[in-house]
Amino acid sequence: METVVEGRAFYQGDLIECCIGIEGGKIVSIKKVLKGEKHYNYSSKLILPAAIDAHVHFRDPGLTHKEDFQTGTIAAAFGGVSCVFDMPNTLPPAISSETIKEKLDSVTKKAWIDFGLFGGCVSSFKPESIANMVIGYKLFMSSTTGVLLVPDDQSLTKIMTSVSKTGKVIGVHAEDERMIRKLPEKNLLDHDRNRPIEAEISAIEKLVSNFSENRVHICHISSTRSLKSIRGTKFTTEVTPHHLLLDNTCELGAFGKVNPPLRNRNERELLFEAFIRGKFDIIASDHAPHTIEEKEDDFDIAPCGMPGVETTVPLMLNLVRRDLIDLKTFTKCACERPAEIFGLLKGKIEVGFDGDLIVVDHKKIERIKAENLHSKCGWTAFDNYEAIFPRALFVRGMLVMEDRSIVGERIGRNVVVKGEKSQH
Repeated sequence: METVVEGRAFYQGDLIECCIGIEGGKIVSIKKVLKGEKHYNYSSKLILPAAIDAHVHFRDPGLTHKEDFQTGTIAAAFGGVSCVFDMPNTLPPAISSETIKEKLDSVTKKAWIDFGLFGGCVSSFKPESIANMVIGYKLFMSSTTGVLLVPDDQSLTKIMTSVSKTGKVIGVHAEDERMIRKLPEKNLLDHDRNRPIEAEISAIEKLVSNFSENRVHICHISSTRSLKSIRGTKFTTEVTPHHLLLDNTCELGAFGKVNPPLRNRNERELLFEAFIRGKFDIIASDHAPHTIEEKEDDFDIAPCGMPGVETTVPLMLNLVRRDLIDLKTFTKCACERPAEIFGLLKGKIEVGFDGDLIVVDHKKIERIKAENLHSKCGWTAFDNYEAIFPRALFVRGMLVMEDRSIVGERIGRNVVVKGEKSQH
């Protein structure tokens, strides 16, 4: 056996004392006792599947003053994430075989963990031309960071129909552009007013009315009213930590400016209740860093988005410690469902799955501090929040992070290989 990881593992819904044997990157055995060339004994610490963050913006290429694939994947590793899916609104946008190949050539050399790339949807593109290169497609129904906006119903229908023929998931930023107001903004309440929940609901209802059988994934849902619109469809759903834990009364200024906006406290509490009751498929960070200087600009001008790839899992683990969410809900939303939706053999401690693991000391509670994080942007909206940071991360059985230090070699690879996701 190449590698054995021993401890209290979350296996088939329970915590059990066991050894996890890994060969060739895959879990090959789970037993009470195993011997391996490398043996890591974590005794009473928890061994959980590593998380998959299905929604990050690592800004590479073109916007690397905010983040790049090296700093982004290192931050992810410290946050207990073994695989990320990067969004296409970069410069140039990842919308063609040429731009995606160039992006792959660049980011593969920088990746410390595994990754997949989303392809961007524009009116003129042909999804089949990039189907063998992407984990999925991303469609923006409203204007946000970047230039990828699908402006009309005719283009929307064309894109949804052609993407469905590829069999891949299309992730949607669902806000109805026609309902977004352009009034001046001075604070988070104004931003919420300009991009109301009704815009999100309207966009989702349009998708439900016309494409309810498609493989649609609704990104960063901000209201339980939107969830009700999706009921009875095949759509999958995503929620972010910032929509669960922050609201528009937080004194964050433009550092809390995101799309869709932070909602009022009542909406946030209802969303959190839905999350703990298992109403969402996945939790994802929507890691969208901007520099401190950009965020300190006038509220109306400051860009939308906040970092989160390093803090999502630690925040959730602390909620598990406090019994606010259960371990099954965490592993389902952070690990299992992202893998299932996008067709990867990750996210579970099971024979045949990738040896992607995190080691957690549930007694090691820390306060999040921006200066201790690894994103290039250098700030967090969750400063001083309690968190439990993983003590180690394994990617395909290889130790990448231990005791808050990067170890080993840069081993990240694209999970989409020759048109097939890397399940072997």
